Amino acid sequence: MRADVRVLLVGINPGIRSAAIGHHFAGYSNRFWKLLYESRIVPEPVSTEDDHRLPAWGFGVTNLVPRATPGIDTLRPEEYSVGLRVLRRKVRRWKPKLVAFVGVWRYRTIFAKKGASVRGMQDETLECARVFVLPNPSGRNANFTYAEMLAAFTALASCVRSV
Repeated sequence: MRADVRVLLVGINPGIRSAAIGHHFAGYSNRFWKLLYESRIVPEPVSTEDDHRLPAWGFGVTNLVPRATPGIDTLRPEEYSVGLRVLRRKVRRWKPKLVAFVGVWRYRTIFAKKGASVRGMQDETLECARVFVLPNPSGRNANFTYAEMLAAFTALASCVRSV
């Protein structure tokens, strides 16, 4: 990751395909890359193999937990705790203006939020970086429609232009 990362995108953990090919958000049903372009976060269509290009646009990408799994149900609480400590170190080192959690559920557990799902800019900060929450674009996530995901990514695009 380069030192000029303005926005750090944080996934939960790599899926099996991501681990196999060595690229982020690589699941066949994952809409992450399509949403990045359609929301105008990035200026041209990109795919999982283009993840190395994100720093050129001021983005970094990481995962909270490094262990690949087919889903999050086998991740252990201690993996999240360790992952959060590592994430805090990354944020202190790279100093992004914005940390975008890709997944509402993980944000809610990290910041002990209860109630309705929360998307968009949050009041919390993480190591002085603003916090933004996106819905998980995995095809396994049936909690949000594509239109709702696109609206959240478009809101992030607006925030990105101001940081």
